Amino acid sequence: MQNVNNSLALERLIHLATKYNRRILWTLRIAAFMASGVAAFALRFDFAIPQHYVRPMFLALCVWSLAKALSFLALKVHRSSWRYVSTDDLLRLGAANLVGSAIACVPLLLISPYFIPRSVYILDLLLGCMFTAGMRLAVRVVLDFSKVRGNHDGKRTLIYGAGDAGVTLLRELRQNSALAYNVVGLIDDDVGKVGSYIHHTKVFGNGAALSSVVKSQAAELVLIAMPSASGTQMTRILQRCLEAGVAYKTIPSLAEVIDSNGLASQIRDVAVEDLLGRNAVSLDETAISSKLENQVVLVTGAAGSIGSELCRQIARFRPRAIVGYDNAESPLFHLEGEIRRSFPEVPFFPEIGSIQNPRRLADVLQRHSPSILYHAAAYKHVPMMEDHIFEAVENNVFGTWNVACAAAQYGVADFVMISSDKAVRPTSIMGLTKRVAELLIHGMQNGETRYVSVRFGNVLGSNGSVIPLFKSQIAGGGPVTVTHPDMRRYFMTIPEASQLVLQASTMGTGGELFVLDMGQPVRIVDLARNLILLSGLRPDHDIRIEFTGTRPGEKLYEELNTLDEETLPTWHEKIKIFAGNGVPPEGMTPHIDSIRLYCEERDTRALILHLKDLVPDYNPSGHILRSILGSATLSPALVFRVKSALMN
Repeated sequence: MQNVNNSLALERLIHLATKYNRRILWTLRIAAFMASGVAAFALRFDFAIPQHYVRPMFLALCVWSLAKALSFLALKVHRSSWRYVSTDDLLRLGAANLVGSAIACVPLLLISPYFIPRSVYILDLLLGCMFTAGMRLAVRVVLDFSKVRGNHDGKRTLIYGAGDAGVTLLRELRQNSALAYNVVGLIDDDVGKVGSYIHHTKVFGNGAALSSVVKSQAAELVLIAMPSASGTQMTRILQRCLEAGVAYKTIPSLAEVIDSNGLASQIRDVAVEDLLGRNAVSLDETAISSKLENQVVLVTGAAGSIGSELCRQIARFRPRAIVGYDNAESPLFHLEGEIRRSFPEVPFFPEIGSIQNPRRLADVLQRHSPSILYHAAAYKHVPMMEDHIFEAVENNVFGTWNVACAAAQYGVADFVMISSDKAVRPTSIMGLTKRVAELLIHGMQNGETRYVSVRFGNVLGSNGSVIPLFKSQIAGGGPVTVTHPDMRRYFMTIPEASQLVLQASTMGTGGELFVLDMGQPVRIVDLARNLILLSGLRPDHDIRIEFTGTRPGEKLYEELNTLDEETLPTWHEKIKIFAGNGVPPEGMTPHIDSIRLYCEERDTRALILHLKDLVPDYNPSGHILRSILGSATLSPALVFRVKSALMN
């Protein structure tokens, strides 16, 4: 306790000396300047300075002190921290001493009536660097060694990762006794580091030795300090922690730390996003800002997962206003409160309404006059839409048509539609309607409004996705249900998808279909196992996994582009352009009219066949074909077409 009190007292003294009494610091600097001059003369004359050199020495001390003080001010060396002195600070100290000595040489060599040996100038420069740097290093050493070396009452902790992040975390934990972590060692997969010591802390072994190290050191917690680890590496580390029977946490990536006060303050539980190993998105924020700043932006489906995140990301770029359009009252109410709290300078206007209501859309666009519109509203649940064909078409196709027409009518400059990987060779009504919406948008180019679409796969944690479902099943003790052991999906985080949508919207000139790089597909069963691991449980032991069979409209593998589409790169590595066959020669309007008629008549057979003609690579699910076969007496020609579609 006495050491802690002494440390706090010393910290307070340094703080007061730095912030409230600069004269004390300048006194110390001038003392160092003069001490280096006296020592230079003393060394030159073997500590027996001749009497006739006393006057030259006093003159030189005055000139050196003034010249060095001016150089310290000019180079702003006096503003650098004594507590956190770095190699860069030491280099600047050396440069300031060199400049000061050079300035002093002019009057001493050209004007002074006294002769001073040339070696004294060199000795003064060297000793000046030593004394001024030594004072700062002494302050840092005293403060570092006066601190309590970690919290010995805290959890006995191993840091997994002896790289830059691990060393930074170790230093923070050791220097802050308020943190409840007592670091007893390091683990690193680089065998070359095993056995070495970092800040008096031993690297005990690699990941394979984690169990034995946990036992020998009685460790209670593992802090994973590998922010750049891949998903496979993170999964392996979690499995080792589970085998060792020890709790674990991690630190965020560099992108999450930029606005923080250090790594230690952001220690958190490992999240499923860490297991994907997706790198932080690199954005051209200048281009996004020039697109969004001081603009009115409207987002349809604003209360949904992607729509709400788009609103958050857009708010960062200082738009004139954001208009959130959705028919989900409560989520929109909560989003309004969040935006107003997080971005009080950005006006947010919640507008209740359906994209199926052209009159309501016209009212909103006329009132707010947005220049940019992000269309994220859609029905997206694949099995549910197989049972609600007309509702899916009315919302995803006619709703998109309504929004696109309103955008053209009220002078929206940029229209960006959020599409889905399920639109590629669709096997579901949801995917089919999104593909029709893509064709519709592609055919809307009118020379004024720029229409583009952005296609990507699943996002982690979105409403109705597998992640919340798996978490609730794990919380209930299982089993976790997976449709098929080979079911694979592309995944990205909601912020990553939203940021790339904003980036893609800066590239379009009209008519482009942008596709986001989704990385490698993830097996759903692996995702389920990883979530069970994250819960501190063992897959197939503590929590059982059951396979329930594929649902209507589902694919085993999703695709992001079809074979007949041409791939075009963009300057951004995660955004590509696919330009396929696209719109029928006669345009989309006749098809919209026909589809609307079939919906009004509730003619499932005619609707599906017309959509099949419009999207030839659509392969109806067995569920849809059975509903068609049971809906009416079919002609032989129609039976042949249905059977052909089923075989495809």
